[in-house]
Amino acid sequence: MSAVRHILHASDLSTASRRAFRAAADLAKSLDAKLTILYVLPPMLPAMPDQYIDAETLDRFDRQARQWGRGHLDRLARAAKQAGIRCATLLLDGDPVEEIVRTSRKNRADLIVLGTHGRRGLPKFFLGSVAERVVSRASCPVMTVRGS
Repeated sequence: MSAVRHILHASDLSTASRRAFRAAADLAKSLDAKLTILYVLPPMLPAMPDQYIDAETLDRFDRQARQWGRGHLDRLARAAKQAGIRCATLLLDGDPVEEIVRTSRKNRADLIVLGTHGRRGLPKFFLGSVAERVVSRASCPVMTVRGS
């Protein structure tokens, strides 16, 4: 593996991602690598297919989700910078797998670090595994960190 100069930490801002952030930050500090923290806002879908949500409500939900995501990203970036790590944040829209893989290529990340929830059985079948799909599609190494 070549030198790691840029680490992409893809976070879903969950408890599982906290351990992955710590691992990514520790690596970035020890390798003097830049750390980019990415959060992807997935498409907002109504709970029921025939449920109607007016445009104003959707816009309010979108603003709140962005504000919440930006706040968490800012806190993570502050923690990284206080530890002496060069850090940037990205808040994107779309399918998390697509955006993580695209961002890693676009920003020439040498390593992707992400948390995994460790779901098994039906939850994994229905929810899928973002980590598993990123591992299979990424062009750089991927480090997964079990959240619990």
